[in-house]
Amino acid sequence: MGLYSLSAMLLAAVVAIAIMAVSETFAIFVPGLLQGAWLTLQIALLGCVLAVTMAVLAALARLYGPLPLRWLANTYVEVFRGTSALVQLFWLFFVLPHFGLTLEPFTVAVVGLGLNVGAYGAEVVRGAILGIVPGQWEATVALNMTRWQALRRVILPQAFVAMIPPWGNLFIELLKSTALVSLITLGDLAFRAQQMNQTTMKTIPIFTLVLLMYLVMSLAITICMRLLERRATRGLARGRSA
Repeated sequence: MGLYSLSAMLLAAVVAIAIMAVSETFAIFVPGLLQGAWLTLQIALLGCVLAVTMAVLAALARLYGPLPLRWLANTYVEVFRGTSALVQLFWLFFVLPHFGLTLEPFTVAVVGLGLNVGAYGAEVVRGAILGIVPGQWEATVALNMTRWQALRRVILPQAFVAMIPPWGNLFIELLKSTALVSLITLGDLAFRAQQMNQTTMKTIPIFTLVLLMYLVMSLAITICMRLLERRATRGLARGRSA
């Protein structure tokens, strides 16, 4: 789907929420759900920052780190990819206090989801770097660059373009996974919807609003990533032509 179609869908969803906000049936639920959506968005944004950071570090460690660091990065990736995100959240929230480390629910949500998605993202970063043609590496050797100079100046900028589409998918997965944090006492969008539904039994208006709010956030992520991909591709093309 193109940018114009995505933008039109986003606008339609926003207009639908705005119309519902002034409707007698839906208006009572909007303020509470917006508060939950704001918390969901905070967790998603901070989780994305942590995920990207951990993915880059883990991928570089697996490819070029010394053996102990490579082993540690492999362990991180396999453990967090091989276990449930919900179990990881429960472990951070319920088990860590037994070892003397108690984290706030918000911190657990960001760290748990960020580390989980970062493990998948590490494979995205590693695959993008390995996908660079060998001639690029050979050119950096001819220019007498160190490995880290080559990565920073030549390899990663090209690999970055290839990473953007899969990272967009991972960011949306992270956003949807925030619904799990309601199980560790956080009042996110899913938690507030469940509370309202249990209190009022107005299932249709509540979850229709929740559906549209998640759709707005995911569409916003998709559009941002498409714009970033377009800009990065153009920048790379200009660099090659220069």
